[in-house]
Amino acid sequence: MFHPDGPTLFELAHQALSSTRRGYDLLAEKFDFTPFRTPDAILDAVAAHLAGSSGDGLDVCCGTGAGAAMLREVLDGRVVGVDWSEGMLEVARRNVPDVTFEQGDAMALPYRESFDVAVSFGAFGHFRVGEQPLLLAGIHRALRPGGRFVFVTSEHPGPFNRTAFVYRVFNWVMKVRNRLLQPPFVMYYLNFLLPEAQQRLEAAGFEVEVRPLSADGPFSRARLVIATKR
Repeated sequence: MFHPDGPTLFELAHQALSSTRRGYDLLAEKFDFTPFRTPDAILDAVAAHLAGSSGDGLDVCCGTGAGAAMLREVLDGRVVGVDWSEGMLEVARRNVPDVTFEQGDAMALPYRESFDVAVSFGAFGHFRVGEQPLLLAGIHRALRPGGRFVFVTSEHPGPFNRTAFVYRVFNWVMKVRNRLLQPPFVMYYLNFLLPEAQQRLEAAGFEVEVRPLSADGPFSRARLVIATKR
């Protein structure tokens, strides 16, 4: 499952028993050797869509900087990455030294009409449904008129999908864990999927386009979402 340099089961358990922020501080040095890092194939597909773009970019919940590095390659302006975990940011600063990384809460982004493109990869599971409007409002506020919020998600899987069954069991375990232990570790799969994600984006003031990410292969069910600020 993991690269030899990745975390041990004990380290993952330690992370899961910590708060969300502290858990990622603990995992930061080994995060890029886990399956949790966004696959290069997804980053490349988003980069292909953004090719030829100009302006400034924002990576929301940037982690160790993979999305910010992609933005740095395709945009000609400044790139900023924001994350809650200082441990993840320390790794990001080493990985992508020509990007500005700032510690902050994604639900309270301080920017106003500062960016032309925003992305986020692998972070939606850290936001409960009731928190998503704050996240989207901050991204909308951070974008200039006509700016795009670009990310990858999928449609709801069928009721008999095996992977979805595993994710639902994981979510149930996390809900039990968060009822019994504080502070919580917020991480839920099958979150911010279509069509609900499109509805929430439109409610936040975006015009939404949805495209297949790839015609075949392991990401054939994935969808590229381009949400444009009106």
